[in-house]
Amino acid sequence: MNANPLFGSSRHAQYFAFYGRVSTEDNQDPESSYNWQYSLAENLVTPVGGEIVARFFDVGDSRSIPWQRRPEASQLLAALRNPNRGFDNVVIGEPHRAFYGNQYGLTIPVLAHFGVRLWVPEVGGPIDPDNEAHDLVMSVFGGMSKGERTRVKVRVRSAMATQALMQGRYLGGRPPYGYKLKDLGPHPNPQKAADGKRLHGLTPDPQTAPVVQRIFRDFLSGNGIFAIAEALTSEGILSPSAYDQERNRHRDGRAWAKSAVRVILTNPRYTGRQVWNKQRTDEVLVDVDDVALGHMPVMRWNPRDKWIISQEVVHEPLVSDEVFNAARELLGSRAHKPAAHKPHRTRHPYIFKSLIYCSVCQRRMQGQHSHDVAYYRCRYPSDYALANRIDHPKNVIMREDQVIGPIDRWITSAFDPTRRDQTIELLARQLSAQVRPAIPRQRTDGDIAAEFDKKIARYRQALDEGASPAVVAGWIAEAEQQRDKALASRPAARESDAIDSMTAEDIASLVAELGDIAVALKEAEPEDKLDLYRSLRLKLTYSAETQTVFAKIDLGEHRWDLVGVRGGT
Repeated sequence: MNANPLFGSSRHAQYFAFYGRVSTEDNQDPESSYNWQYSLAENLVTPVGGEIVARFFDVGDSRSIPWQRRPEASQLLAALRNPNRGFDNVVIGEPHRAFYGNQYGLTIPVLAHFGVRLWVPEVGGPIDPDNEAHDLVMSVFGGMSKGERTRVKVRVRSAMATQALMQGRYLGGRPPYGYKLKDLGPHPNPQKAADGKRLHGLTPDPQTAPVVQRIFRDFLSGNGIFAIAEALTSEGILSPSAYDQERNRHRDGRAWAKSAVRVILTNPRYTGRQVWNKQRTDEVLVDVDDVALGHMPVMRWNPRDKWIISQEVVHEPLVSDEVFNAARELLGSRAHKPAAHKPHRTRHPYIFKSLIYCSVCQRRMQGQHSHDVAYYRCRYPSDYALANRIDHPKNVIMREDQVIGPIDRWITSAFDPTRRDQTIELLARQLSAQVRPAIPRQRTDGDIAAEFDKKIARYRQALDEGASPAVVAGWIAEAEQQRDKALASRPAARESDAIDSMTAEDIASLVAELGDIAVALKEAEPEDKLDLYRSLRLKLTYSAETQTVFAKIDLGEHRWDLVGVRGGT
């Protein structure tokens, strides 16, 4: 809910903003939770002639999230800066839903700074920031809120561990390849059963269960995981991501990956037992330099000894315990023994990180530092079966230092004194052709296309953070196709909606600020050059067959971000 506007106010009247919060972890209906929290707040301020003129209520956000990162709470904090906000008091119906841990201590100084008083039912009126008793009461509520959340987490996890270990209950998630879900009847919890929730279990999938059994059989017969992936792909057997595309839109399903075969060979669910706690959610600081921003959840894999495996067989097994253990032992014996740890060198700053693509498979090439030289490699055949009829070299490799010079000369040539005026004129024409809305408008196909651009940016960030290039390439390709369709159907903008674009003089002024680009690029640090390349939306496509690099810069959408080089711009 957004703040309601206030029309007129009296110097002596007391006007309030209400704040409340409910989340899924509270297991309450948002509407009923809002009503009773608001009722408590209203009962507190009505006897003193108070009127609630603005309402802020967060739904679905955990209490552990700081106010700055909650949508409605952040709007309330932003409203404090407006001298015409229309209220000088904030009332909260239940403090331990609003404050968690030390959040009260971080919020009350902000309210006091803007002359806004905080009212809570527990003290019967406004909080006095200088009153130690009030401060102690609110700190206790913050501690109670944190303790309550911790207790809920412990109870839930303990219950789920017991249900998985002792009862073998299916606790949700995607069924593994080879199984599908079946209905086991109403939920044993009467309240959940009344809400229509039902229990589910695993049952063999007639189409994929035989494939799982074949993988185990072929592996124990002496075939390696790559040979198995090759055979399955060549026979046209769909990979897990291709078989269930609706739930795997982000994955590349054109071939069986070695990793998919390995996951199947190491999944104890195929013995008929339930498995839980393969992953955990850790809370890590959003910014180590600003602890007030709180934590964010990060999914991480647990070691195998932390997995919870049911004691009894609870669904039809696809392989026996003997077969599974034999495959696991064989897989372990084939693994390379870990080498002795050696001190790592300082990580090499790859200048073209995430900017180079393989011309054959269109995947991003990965950096590799060897003998003090930086390379970029594409190892599609080592990750995916080649039987998908893609003619891909076994190893595509490009040396970094052989590309830096030509790329920098190509970029700087556009701003060479002999071509500078021509380049500026070209940019001015391109920018003037772009039409952007001057005022907010209704959602159009163009807005949808912008959403896809954001999605693609997130995919690229995931790649930078270590996601599989093959997987991310599939995501990006699909998103780009959908974006292009949206752009093609975008209605033409009206002349009245256009805004003035940058003139040639504006661009010339920016170019002058950049100074001697050739010298700046030559002397820039690798990190600065990478930032510049990314701001120019540089894309390099390497062809191993012709030993050439195709370079492209998207000037049409360039935002003219200035990149720091040698202390300047």
